[in-house]
Amino acid sequence: MTTTPDGPDPLRIDFHLLDRQIVDPAGAKIGKVDDVELEVGDQGELRIAALLVGQHVLGERLKGAVGRWLAAVATRLHPEGRPQPLRIPFEHVTKVDSEVIVGLRKELFETPPLEKWLRDNLIGRIPGAGHASE
Repeated sequence: MTTTPDGPDPLRIDFHLLDRQIVDPAGAKIGKVDDVELEVGDQGELRIAALLVGQHVLGERLKGAVGRWLAAVATRLHPEGRPQPLRIPFEHVTKVDSEVIVGLRKELFETPPLEKWLRDNLIGRIPGAGHASE
């Protein structure tokens, strides 16, 4: 973001947030910003309430055949049907740069079911994808 004589430029959701990597204070990857939740402020202005992470919300944002497929796969792999996105309240965002840094540790978040499935059934089967001691 840049600063003008009137103060900082407003945050552009499409440019500054969507598809940016979210990391914890130690640099551990939490996920990517797949969508945002907006709320109306006291003066009637729109504010960012939360960052949303998850294949289902990404599918809804992408639209079209790819979006429908991604949302359907995320729903199928979720034990309770339609998955709820990981919701990170915007007040936990400490910095927006090439990455979005949040003041919460990665361990506080649950790994999405699709990510677990991909790790266990696809990525984990690639030679060299595991630890050297395995």
